[in-house]
Amino acid sequence: MIDHDAKRIHVSAVVLRHPDTGHLLAVRKRGTSMLMQPGGKPDPGESAVEAAVREIREELSVELDPAQMRLLGVFEAPAANEGGYAVRGTVFTHPPVEVTAPAAEIEEIRWIDDRGPLGADLAPLMTTQIVPALHAAGV
Repeated sequence: MIDHDAKRIHVSAVVLRHPDTGHLLAVRKRGTSMLMQPGGKPDPGESAVEAAVREIREELSVELDPAQMRLLGVFEAPAANEGGYAVRGTVFTHPPVEVTAPAAEIEEIRWIDDRGPLGADLAPLMTTQIVPALHAAGV
């Protein structure tokens, strides 16, 4: 959902870790330059969990178990690909799943080692909010 008056984009996102390496999954949508957590905007009447599960199904062809989704937090940062907007993300964690290829509007998937330096092509929400929250929570 986009709140044009407040210049804020509301999204649901999911932190997925690689089953073997523990690296974080980041995705890049077609026509953009920044990588971010997979997820997207909720449809009208859709809960944050429902939106996250649907978006992962559409973007990565992976079915998440809603019962295993855990709220990491609600975070806000400058939007990565929409200048002048902030993004408010309701962010969940889910146990590792096998992700092999992008689908729908996702052009690139990349596994990120969040224990090392983070690249300049990662969304501010990921680098300033999500990764620090993961480390603080020991997730």
